[in-house]
Amino acid sequence: MEPDYRRKNTSVSLINYHFVWIVRRRKRVLTGSIKTRLEILIADAARSLDCEVLKLAIEPEHIHLFLNCPPDLAPSKIMHKIKGSTARYIRLEFPELKKLPSMWTRAYFVSTAGNVASSTIQKYIEAQGKD
Repeated sequence: MEPDYRRKNTSVSLINYHFVWIVRRRKRVLTGSIKTRLEILIADAARSLDCEVLKLAIEPEHIHLFLNCPPDLAPSKIMHKIKGSTARYIRLEFPELKKLPSMWTRAYFVSTAGNVASSTIQKYIEAQGKD
């Protein structure tokens, strides 16, 4: 299977990031309608950055996101946009989340994945929550 390379006038790239971040105080709030709405908000935020969601797994207290991104975006900018916009809208729509001092912690995990590692990461994310 040929990977989907991003082609521009002066570059060809394949940049995939695996992000993981957690809810403030590890509260188990990402369930039900909050989880469903969060999936939409994350996809919208990624699309606004010209990123493609390859896999997404939302657990009750953390999120795994596997993204294909353009080469001119730093991982910190991606997280800033996704965490910032999702926190804002999810807390407006679900007032019970305002009990937390903030939606997300400031920390996150990120790793890069080339063509070979991408399928391994996708399988790992798919396996989340299947205990």
